[in-house]
Amino acid sequence: MDALHGKRLVILGMARQGTALARFAVGVGAFVTLSDMRPAVKLAGARQALADLPADRLRFVLGEHPLSLLDACDVLALSGGVPSDSPLVAEARRRGIPLTNDSLEFMRRAPAPVMGITGSAGKTTTTALVGQMGQKSARQTWIGGNIGRPPLEDLAHMSSNDLIVVELSSFQLELWDECSPPIAAVLNLTPNHLDRHRTMAAYAEAKSHILRHQKPGDVAVLPADDPGALEMRGLARGRLRLFSAHEPVSDGAFVQDGQIWLSDARGQTALCPVAASRLRGRHNVLNVLAAVTLADAAGVPHEAIVEGIRLFDGVPHRLETVRRVGGVQYVNDSIATAPERALAALAAFEEPIILLAGGRDKDMVWDGWARQVAQRVKHVVLFGELGPALGQRLGDRAPTTTVETLAEAVSVAHEQAGTGDVVLLSPGGTSFDGYSDFVERGEHFRLLVRELDGSEEADR
Repeated sequence: MDALHGKRLVILGMARQGTALARFAVGVGAFVTLSDMRPAVKLAGARQALADLPADRLRFVLGEHPLSLLDACDVLALSGGVPSDSPLVAEARRRGIPLTNDSLEFMRRAPAPVMGITGSAGKTTTTALVGQMGQKSARQTWIGGNIGRPPLEDLAHMSSNDLIVVELSSFQLELWDECSPPIAAVLNLTPNHLDRHRTMAAYAEAKSHILRHQKPGDVAVLPADDPGALEMRGLARGRLRLFSAHEPVSDGAFVQDGQIWLSDARGQTALCPVAASRLRGRHNVLNVLAAVTLADAAGVPHEAIVEGIRLFDGVPHRLETVRRVGGVQYVNDSIATAPERALAALAAFEEPIILLAGGRDKDMVWDGWARQVAQRVKHVVLFGELGPALGQRLGDRAPTTTVETLAEAVSVAHEQAGTGDVVLLSPGGTSFDGYSDFVERGEHFRLLVRELDGSEEADR
């Protein structure tokens, strides 16, 4: 019998994670209350998707999270967008009500070892690349978590011989207090989500849960080139594997003489040239090295690892070339919701750049961003809530135009761009000033670029 059978489970948030957990919990015999701050009129689609579940097992409390939810609650589950320090959660802690989320419930039931991947940047690319490597082997591979489907949705179809690759955010990990993935990676650690976690120490603490509860037989994967993430090496209870773009490592992946190498106790093996990867930018070299180390730790054959590297085209909204028109390349990097992500995008190009930056701030530090942009960018088009503040940061150090919307920003960039330029959407801010998420913002950018006048050019 499942641990949730007969339990009164309250779930806060009706996005993907919350609804996936609701369906699973009802299926194993729990009594579920789904609550969301949004009114019922905005949740008609989500409710309809759960309409097949028995009404005596699922009820809705919409438009608020009243404290009365806790009066009939054995377990409280938080979706990713629900702060863990909200009044309702604080009261649940005071009452001794255990906290959970969909990813933790999956980890408690996963039928095969899980590869968990977190970090401030590169999680989705690395997760998708490891997944492709697994798919090129002979094993069934599942990819989910903060990317794609919540893995609870596929739990019934998984078996002990499968590969399970899960992307995990700090929002998910901050509740993990009893388990960690047997193979776990922290790709990097730079300031992010400080509007949620308040301090860098709290953010790092949340990330560390991916390693904190590992067992002696498990594998921890860390970047030798990132001091913040490397500080977590003391949490590794089993095998510690590293990856580096600058120097050889004794156990893990590294770059030397333009080749990707893999090393372990048996020696060193050259896998393929760095140039075999279609991904652009130094940060993506690190993502490839992390993926190589993880896949090897999971027993993926070298041939499948190399084939995955060669065939992987990347993930939408991450340095994605949308169109070339009039000698100008338009690139969608809507995923860049922190200044460090935007700087990594700038470093991926040698061409003159017209940068589209803005969105909504997460209480980030922008000084380094302003210095690099002033040195590197031909023209900056600022938009959204954050635009005026970034304009003040830049001052007269770079040519800037400030507009309100992304549509206006694309129009200005189109006017400013000339042959050989790159128009780069790498905002640095979140999308929540005008969009539901970075995907919707990226899709809007794609549409705006597709509507520009000019003949399509072949990708070079």
